[in-house]
Amino acid sequence: MFDKILIANRGEIACRVIETARRMGIATVAVYSDADQDALHVASADEAIRIGPAAAMESYLLGEKIIEAALATGAQAVHPGYGFLSENAGFADACADAGLTFIGPPADAIRAMGSKSEAKALMEKASVPLVPGYHGVEQDSTLLAAEAEKIGYPVLIKASAGGGGKGMRIVRTAEEFSASLDSARREAASSFGDERVLVEKYLTAPRHIEVQVFADSLGNAVYLFERDCSVQRRHQKVVEEAPAPGMTEERRAEMGEAAVAAAQAIGYQGAGTVEFIAEGDDFYFMEMNTRLQVEHPVTEMITGQDLVEWQLRVASGEALPLSQSELSISGHAFEVRLYAEDPQRDFLPATGRLLHFETPPPSRHLRLDSGVRQGDSVTVYYDPMIAKLIVWDEDRASALARLRAALTGTHIVGVTTNTAFLAAVAGHPAFAEGGVDTGFIERYAADLLPAPAPLDDQILALAALAEISAVKQEATRAAAVSGDDGSPWFQTGGWRLNGDTQRRLLFQEGDQDFAVDLRYAEGTLIEAAMPSGDTLTLQGDLREDGHLRADLNGRVVSARVLRHDQDFTVLHAGKSHVLHLLDPRNPDLAGEDEGGQLTAPMSGKIVAVRVQAGEAVEQGQVLVVLEAMKMEHSITASHDAVVSNVFYADGDLVEEGAELLSLETSED
Repeated sequence: MFDKILIANRGEIACRVIETARRMGIATVAVYSDADQDALHVASADEAIRIGPAAAMESYLLGEKIIEAALATGAQAVHPGYGFLSENAGFADACADAGLTFIGPPADAIRAMGSKSEAKALMEKASVPLVPGYHGVEQDSTLLAAEAEKIGYPVLIKASAGGGGKGMRIVRTAEEFSASLDSARREAASSFGDERVLVEKYLTAPRHIEVQVFADSLGNAVYLFERDCSVQRRHQKVVEEAPAPGMTEERRAEMGEAAVAAAQAIGYQGAGTVEFIAEGDDFYFMEMNTRLQVEHPVTEMITGQDLVEWQLRVASGEALPLSQSELSISGHAFEVRLYAEDPQRDFLPATGRLLHFETPPPSRHLRLDSGVRQGDSVTVYYDPMIAKLIVWDEDRASALARLRAALTGTHIVGVTTNTAFLAAVAGHPAFAEGGVDTGFIERYAADLLPAPAPLDDQILALAALAEISAVKQEATRAAAVSGDDGSPWFQTGGWRLNGDTQRRLLFQEGDQDFAVDLRYAEGTLIEAAMPSGDTLTLQGDLREDGHLRADLNGRVVSARVLRHDQDFTVLHAGKSHVLHLLDPRNPDLAGEDEGGQLTAPMSGKIVAVRVQAGEAVEQGQVLVVLEAMKMEHSITASHDAVVSNVFYADGDLVEEGAELLSLETSED
C-alpha cells in the first residue's frame, strides 16, 4: 500500500479522497491554483503545492506541473478524482513514465473508452446494442449534417472525448444544426481539449441507468449494481438514486454482466461506470466513464463499501476486496447536487460568497460531501457545485422522506442556489412514484419552477421583527460599555415625551418595494401597518443564531432570519425570501430602465460575438455567446431591433452586469 499520494483535483472530490486516505494511514498532497489557496481541500491535506493561476488550463489541466509536485513531495501515486485529467490517457502515461502509479485504469483502457466513437465501435463488435447514430472519425461539418438527416431529427450532438453534459446539444431541426455543432465543438475543446463529436438519435423519453464496475490487475471484475440518473437539466444529473426504481433482478443481472463484459474487453482496472440509456424493454450502451463518478456515494450507501478504498487497494496491486457473490444491496439512497445557480433563469450559474452554509448534521442516514465552508466563495473558474447531499434508508419511500427533510434543513445564504428546486423535485408526486426519465424536469417544469410566490404580510413581519431586534441588541451592547447605562438614549421600548413612536421600514424584494409602518404599543408589543392594508401586532426577539419565535396577532410562528448588512434572508415554511432594507433618507430603489442595453448575466469570457453595429436582429436571435463555469450561455435578443453599439470582442473577459451591446428599436 502507498505511504503518500497526490490528489490531482480540487473541491469535494479532493476532500473525499483525503478522508479515506487518512483513515487508511496514507499521507496526502493537495494541489491548488491561486483561486484555491485557502480552499478546504488545501487545509485538509497533509501538504499542498501551488500549480498555477486560477484558470484550469493554467493549473489543474497542466499534467507536467502536477507530476513535478508529486515527485517533489515524494508521493508514490496520483489520484485524479473526476473531471480535469481523470480520463486523460496522456497524463496516465506521463505518470507511469515518471515512476508514479496512476490510481485509475491503464492508459490503453482510457483510450479505448475515452473516444465515444471508438468505444461504440468496440461495443458494436461485442454485439452490445447501440443507439442509432454516426460514430465515425470523419468530422467534416457537411458530412455530420448529412448523417443527422439520415438518422432523423431530433438528434443529439455529443463531445466524443467528454462527459458531464459538456459539448452536448439537442438539435430538433436541420436549421439549428450548424450553430449547435459550432457551439458543441467549442465547449468540447474548452473542456476536454478535443473538439470531435458524434451524432445520435435523440430518444424522447429514455431513462439514464449506469452500472458501477470494478476490476483488478489479477483478472477479477464485479459490478456494484446500478444507479438511476434520469433527472437531469442541461444533460447534467440533478438527482441520482440507487438502486434504480422498478429494476427487476433479471434486468439488473443482464445489465451488470454486460457492463463487466465491456470492462474486461478492454483490460480494465479500477473503478468505472458503464452508462446505458433505456426506453421500454430495451437498453443501449451509451458510454463508459473510466473514473470514479460524482454520484458514487449512493452506491457506497447501499453496498456499505468505500469505493475510494477499493481504488487505492486495486492500484497498489491487491485483489478486489469482495467477489460478486459477496456483494448485495441494502436499502435505498438518493444524492442531490447543491449548485450555485438560478433555476428561474434557466439554471444560470451564480457566483458569490457563502455567507451562511448550514445542513442537518451527518448521521448513518445523511452524508454531506463538500469542498467549501461557510465564508468561501463560488467563483467563475470552476464548476458551481457547492455540495452533494446523500441520504439512505431501508426503502425508497423512507429515503425520499429523509431527502425532503434534509433539504428543508439546508440553508445557504449569499449566493443563489437550486435548493428550493431540488425540494420541489423530491416532493413531486410523479417522482415519489418512481416515474422518472430524462424529460422529467421539462415535463413538470410548471410544478418544479413556479413563478415566485408573492410576498405575504407574514414574511415582511418577520423581517421587521428581525430589524427591531437588531436595534435592541445594539442598544443593549452600547449601554453595557457606557458610563450611563440608564440613559434614555439606550431605551428600546419606544417611549416618547409627546405622542406615539412610529417608524417606517422600506424593504425591497427583486424590483418590488414594500413599506411596513410600525407603532410602539404597550410593553414590547408593536403594531404594524402592512402593505396589504391589514394591521398586525408583533412581538418577539431574534436570537444570535438567527432563530426567531414570533407572536403575530396571537399566532406563534418559528422561522430563521439571517441578516448580512442590509439583507434579510427569511426562511419559513420551506420558502426562502431575501429582503433588502432600504435607507428611507437615500433609498437605493430599483435602477433606472436600462432601455436597449444588453448586459452580461454573470462574469465570464466572450467566446463569440455574432453581430455587428448597424445589423438588424430578430427576437430570439443569438447575439453573444458567453462562457462561464465550463458552460456556454447564449444571450439572445428579446425583441426585433438594430444593434447600435458592440462593446466587447471575442476573447474578452467581462464582469456580471457589464453592458455587452446596445439595441435600438423603432420606438427608440
